[in-house]
Amino acid sequence: MRKNRTRLTGIVAGFAALGIAAAGCAADPAETRDNDSTVFRFAAAGDPKSLDPSLASDGETFRVTRQVFETLLDHERGGSTIVGGLAETWSTSEDGTQWSFTLREGVKFHNGEDLTAEVVCLNYDRWFNWSGNYQSAAMSAYWQDTFGGFAENESKDAPEPNYVGCSASDDLNLTIEVKNPSSRLPGGFTLASMAIHSPESIKTYDEQAPEGDDAAALTYPEYSQTVGAAHGTGPYMYKEWDKANHTVTVERFDDYWGEKAKIKTVVFKTIPKENDRKQELLSGGIDGYDLVAPQDIAELEKAGVQVPTRDPFNLLYLGFNQTMDGKDTPLADKKVREAIAHAINKDKIISQVYPAGTTPAKEFMPPTLSGWSDEVTEYEYNVDTAKEMLADAGAEDLTLDFCYPTDVTRPYMPSPESIFENMKADLQEIGITVEDKPLTWAPDFLDTTAEGGCSLYILGWTGDYNEAYNFLGTWFAANDPAWGFNDKDIRDKLAEADAEPDPEARLPLYIEANNLIMDFIPGVPIAHSSPSIAFAEHINPPTTSPLTQEDFAEASFK
Repeated sequence: MRKNRTRLTGIVAGFAALGIAAAGCAADPAETRDNDSTVFRFAAAGDPKSLDPSLASDGETFRVTRQVFETLLDHERGGSTIVGGLAETWSTSEDGTQWSFTLREGVKFHNGEDLTAEVVCLNYDRWFNWSGNYQSAAMSAYWQDTFGGFAENESKDAPEPNYVGCSASDDLNLTIEVKNPSSRLPGGFTLASMAIHSPESIKTYDEQAPEGDDAAALTYPEYSQTVGAAHGTGPYMYKEWDKANHTVTVERFDDYWGEKAKIKTVVFKTIPKENDRKQELLSGGIDGYDLVAPQDIAELEKAGVQVPTRDPFNLLYLGFNQTMDGKDTPLADKKVREAIAHAINKDKIISQVYPAGTTPAKEFMPPTLSGWSDEVTEYEYNVDTAKEMLADAGAEDLTLDFCYPTDVTRPYMPSPESIFENMKADLQEIGITVEDKPLTWAPDFLDTTAEGGCSLYILGWTGDYNEAYNFLGTWFAANDPAWGFNDKDIRDKLAEADAEPDPEARLPLYIEANNLIMDFIPGVPIAHSSPSIAFAEHINPPTTSPLTQEDFAEASFK
């Protein structure tokens, strides 16, 4: 989910017209449900942006596209261990620059075309040769994060390409070559954005590539907004995208190479407000929804709803911006940053806002990841210490603007306003005046934080794969305007870790990076959440994923 602030899910406001299901539409508890004739309806918090996951970087898009498209590698169900996907086996050269894959036999696309090694190379070469509109970070965030730039970079800000090429030795064997080893591989081969499309689909995509003025408009091509051209190999295929009613319908693909989907038809329906999602489930209008509010879990379980929780694989943090409009902010003073870190009562926030299983964070990655450090500088909650540090910095009368998002829930941030109010009270307790700056999630909050327009802000991240760089590098590998600092020691250490081909040799480098980051204190890591997902009593739910990558082909009606 590369942050570039585009990866974070955009919640579209103004969906009040959706309402909730009328009582007359509620399902009869005694109704016989059949996997082939009964539609499974799942509510999400936001619309997908594209039917082509290559053009996306947000979780709501990927929730849908993961049912339709597949990647070379995948994650085990319910975990973060990398396993085979379309590739049955894989290996890498000793220097980490060549990745070889052997594909599964007999895999077909939804339009009947065969999956071959040449088709995989066609996909990767297409991304590498993108131009115009597609080179925007809004369109190709994950490609640029994983493989760098393009065959011909059209902007001086585009990263240097790390991708060299892809070659097929026969129908089932291929090799992808990169210039330099990267910690983002093999995890990058699991990304939803790197899903494989059929040759016929790619031909249609290329015919619709924006040109001229269209390329500057950052509009999505027609093929990605209407069903018909996008064909994957997954257990489901696209049937309808009803934008007026905010629903996407997928239907079982009977020629799927693996275990067939149990339920024939699945509808993903956008209901932005969590309370509306809850009421629609209780009334029988939907069969499940994501991002359950912690305070609703007991009520749902009492009503017979299943509310499994995911293992924590995320982080909420309080961000500090040290430079705004080319000038240092008060947060450029380390004593001020340390004072705020001591002022935040993480335990209170977790107890009031988060579900059971949430743990306080002491660094910018979960403790389940290799490279987590047990030696970082810690900033225990202590009001007196915080006040003394502010006084030492000569900042007793400090005023800071504080941005927080509205009309949104995220796995790492179940109630932004409640989190903000808790932090505001903590800051006021040590004498800091807080100027509230509530912003609509998309585009206002995401754009403002990304452009460095907030002194303080709350944001977070759910990991894409089990690699420390996917967390640390997301924030601190480059000079990000959201943070407004450029610490050479941190950047150099992360670059050293990223370039190390041996995973075991990377671990001490990540530990060193974590120690450097928390000594520098660019922000305050707050919590690793256990986000909940809800399913009606009559559903056999899919296995929950800490990466929020549930496979709906597993679900069935009881």
